[in-house]
Amino acid sequence: MSEVTASQQDYLTKLGQQAKQSSYALASLTGQEKQLLLSAIAAKLTACSQTIIAANQQDVAQAREAGLSDAMIDRLLLDETRLAAVIADIDQVINLADPVGSELESQLLDNGLRLSRRRVPLGVIGVIYEARPNVTVDIAVLALKTGNAVILRGGKETLQSNLALSEAIREAIAEQGLPADAVQLIESPDRQLVAGLLKLDHYVDMIVPRGGAHLQRLCAEQATIPVILGGIGICHLYADKALDIDKAIEVIANAKVQRPTVCNALDTVLVHQDVAAVLLPKLLTHLAGLGVSFYGCPQAQQVAKGIEIEMQVASDETFGQEWLSLTLGIKVVDDIDSAITHIRRFSSGHSEGILTDNIHASAHFVNQVDASAVYVNASTRFTDGGQFGLGAEVAVSTQKLHARGPMGLEALTTYKWIGIGDYTARQ
Repeated sequence: MSEVTASQQDYLTKLGQQAKQSSYALASLTGQEKQLLLSAIAAKLTACSQTIIAANQQDVAQAREAGLSDAMIDRLLLDETRLAAVIADIDQVINLADPVGSELESQLLDNGLRLSRRRVPLGVIGVIYEARPNVTVDIAVLALKTGNAVILRGGKETLQSNLALSEAIREAIAEQGLPADAVQLIESPDRQLVAGLLKLDHYVDMIVPRGGAHLQRLCAEQATIPVILGGIGICHLYADKALDIDKAIEVIANAKVQRPTVCNALDTVLVHQDVAAVLLPKLLTHLAGLGVSFYGCPQAQQVAKGIEIEMQVASDETFGQEWLSLTLGIKVVDDIDSAITHIRRFSSGHSEGILTDNIHASAHFVNQVDASAVYVNASTRFTDGGQFGLGAEVAVSTQKLHARGPMGLEALTTYKWIGIGDYTARQ
């Protein structure tokens, strides 16, 4: 990536200054004022829905002309149903408790100080994301609920959608008497601006990249600002030898098929060798009927051949693939520890699960598998801020410091120490 030009740096610096100044106004908002602000945004998005959908249709048409995959087009699509769902999520966030101002702890010290830790906004958040225009709304709403300003940089494939969404949001903010620059969108798709944003540490307090491995690595290597990594889901379900096969198949199908283009969709099924001969024919037949294609180990291929279902040869490369499509890896394993070993090697730390009726197996799996979310007899598709009761989410963090898993309101706050004395001097 080439160097940022002087004019681009000036543009980014202006965005940073405006965001920082706006964050000061947001920091003093009461909970009621934030609720009114978010309600105004929901109303404005509803009023502008036809404009937003028309802009999205431009993006979809350009994506088709550019030859983008059906999976990518599904990610960027924002029709009436999806936009209505995005707006409905704002009401969920409005109803959530505001963490800002809450005290984490308080104590009276021997030196006479009354010391407490109080939740406060981070300040300015920079978010770099690809494909999904709903992220523009989700992040703006969560940022404003927690008193943060935000600088957004969406992908070029959703530029028209993001422009329409951000304009509506900014209009709603201004109509509430607040600085519209609390939400700013980098309007140019020039990738040099990403590099510049990653070094805007005088103004931006945290970077959240929502995209593929290349974007995550770019941010980790080039940012001079703390980065929250995540959003890449190489997700597994392990079918243990003690399980209800029919129920397990339904969970696997849900995890793979319900929405295959998202990061919490299933990528690999690991099957205990003791149940492979019974489970795999039913599973493969069911999933093939739903349009799923397969990559499998030799044992799985043998089963597929016997029931005349096509299966490609699996490899380390395919097991390390986040499919984001109706493709599934299948591997027969010796036992639960073999499944755990495979997960440790290929997992991105996003979402992993076990299907079993054995309480000891489930406990062993939960203790030994390291991921932001671990499930027992449940679909990986639940790793989502809305499903976790967090409202809309900023991202799913797969790292271990500050935030992990779906990031909701509390993940957009930090804390400050408050010391109250009686003209107290240190002895």
